[in-house]
Formats: sequence, C-alpha cells, structure tokens
Amino acid sequence: MTLRSDGFPARTLATALALVWTAAIGVIAASDRTAPPPAGLLAGRVAAAAATHAAAPPPATDPAQASNFVGEETCATCHEAEGKSVRATLHGKAQNVHTPAGKTAGQSCETCHGPGQKHVDSGKKEDIRRFNVLSARDANATCLTCHSKGPHADWQGSMHDARNVSCVSCHSVHAAKSEKFQLKTATATETCATCHKPEAMKTRKFGHMPLREGKMECTSCHSPHGSNNVRMLKVGNTINEACASCHAEKRGPFLWEHAAGRENCASCHDPHGSNNDRMLVAKAPMLCQRCHVSSRHPATIYDGTQLASASSRVVGRACVNCHAQIHGSNHPAGAQFLR
Repeated sequence: MTLRSDGFPARTLATALALVWTAAIGVIAASDRTAPPPAGLLAGRVAAAAATHAAAPPPATDPAQASNFVGEETCATCHEAEGKSVRATLHGKAQNVHTPAGKTAGQSCETCHGPGQKHVDSGKKEDIRRFNVLSARDANATCLTCHSKGPHADWQGSMHDARNVSCVSCHSVHAAKSEKFQLKTATATETCATCHKPEAMKTRKFGHMPLREGKMECTSCHSPHGSNNVRMLKVGNTINEACASCHAEKRGPFLWEHAAGRENCASCHDPHGSNNDRMLVAKAPMLCQRCHVSSRHPATIYDGTQLASASSRVVGRACVNCHAQIHGSNHPAGAQFLR
C-alpha cells in the first residue's frame, strides 16, 4: 500500500474521488435528462438523438387507420377487377400519386363510395355508397364535391338537373368507353341519343350536321352540364348567337335584313336535320309562303288572304332562285334580297 506524506492511503483517496464524480453525474442526469451533451462529442450527439427520439410523441396515425376509412388496398382485395379498370381512367390518374393529378388530388375509392370500414366488417353491399341505387340528387352531390367549377359550374338549376338526370346516367367511373369524358358510350353524340331519340333520328336525314361523319358532336353546340340559356347552348344566349359562332357570314348586321333570320335561324332551318336542302324545315316556296302568303306576287306578309295553293308564278320554282341573298343584303338595291 502506498502512503501519502500525510499518511492517508492514495488508493482510498482515488476511490472517494470516483464516487463523488459518479454521484455528481447522476444528479445532473436526474435534473435534466434531455440536456444535450457537450458539443463535438460524436457519442454524445448519438445519445442525444436517441434521447430526443424516445422523448418525442409518436408520429400521427394514418387517417385510414384512425377513422372508418380502410384504404384502397383493402378495397382491391375483393374488387380487383374494378380497381384494374379504373386505373386507366381520369379518376385512376387522380388516385395515382405518381401522376401530376394524383399528387394534388389524392383521390381513392372511398372519396366517392364513403368510409368502407362498416362494409368490410359486414360484407353487405348496403353498407357502402352505391351509385346505382342513389337518387340523382345524392349521386350528383357526391360528384359536385370535386366537379363544381369550370364547365360544371352551371349544373345546379340546369335543365338536366331539374329533370333528375344523374351524372352516372352519362358517365361511368369504372368501365368508361370514352377516355376523354369517361362516358358510357364511345362518343358524346351516342350518349345524348340514349335520351334524345327524336333529335338523334333527325341526324339520319338527308340534310344534317356532320355528326355521323365524326366532324361534330352534340356538345359542339350544347353544354350538357348547363348554361345560362334554355337550350343549354354552349355559345351565346340565343340560337342566332350559337349559329353565328360558325356561320359568321350570315350574322350581319345588314343594310337590308330578313326579319325571319334576324329573329331566329330556326324559323327556317332545323339544326338537328331535315330531308330538305340546307336543312330547311320545309321546301321552298312552301317555306317562304308560311309568312309571305298574300294572293299576289310579290307576296307580302300575311294579310288574311292566304292562298289555297302556291302562286302560279312560283310553282315548281324556289324563291331563292331570285332572292339569293335571303339572309340579308348590303347592296343599295338589296331591299328584295335579289343581290
């Protein structure tokens, strides 16, 4: 044993100092267990990180686990075919987080069908939102949670809405035949024809818009989701404004205007189709004599002396053989629409 000059054992002193140091460290640790260790010590930084991780609250629970939502992976365990078909649609892209739409939309099966936990637990189809049994108003309300702007902004109060047409009457989410609009048919015209059969039959007549040739669709003129006019026209507030969006040369204004054309293009033309030239509602001169029915030529507006038959001067002829500028004329001598 080594003795110091004062006679106290050196080993005893070292042991005492060690005990005091250990006790001091214990007091510091007990007073502040989360205090960071001295900077520059790698071991201390690792220990501090571990202490912080242990003291931090657990991460937020996934919403699909914290509520009645089960997530689309659960849906796919039974509805694999539906999931496969919907991935190729616009809604599928909104579900795919790897697409621009999916990164912002974040859609899933339960976005439309509602929470699926009750359905998963019971296995009953009545415990999930099914659009084939929903009323038109309830089904549309679901769609409008996302589709309430742009071309759909006028849906509420539109003619289709007032007649209880449902979004799923025209559109199919899982098995769409039209990629562009997710329609139940290949084209918008075919979809419209499922309800508007008289108009669809007119497109088969001799004089028709080029719908069946694929150069136009019903939606070229009409807005199926609603507009600010009674005919659900896409352009303008009147039939004439809609027609003039393509037929600008007939719009005028003219120095000499034809009253029938100025009032309504449909006075003479049937936009859906006709068996007459230029899609006229009747053949000339009978069409002209609907207004110009006096007993003489030139015929004036109806004066109470309607003819039983066409005037001998125009039988077998068309008024437009002479009155070529029937939509209106800017010629100084164009009062009779001759040029």
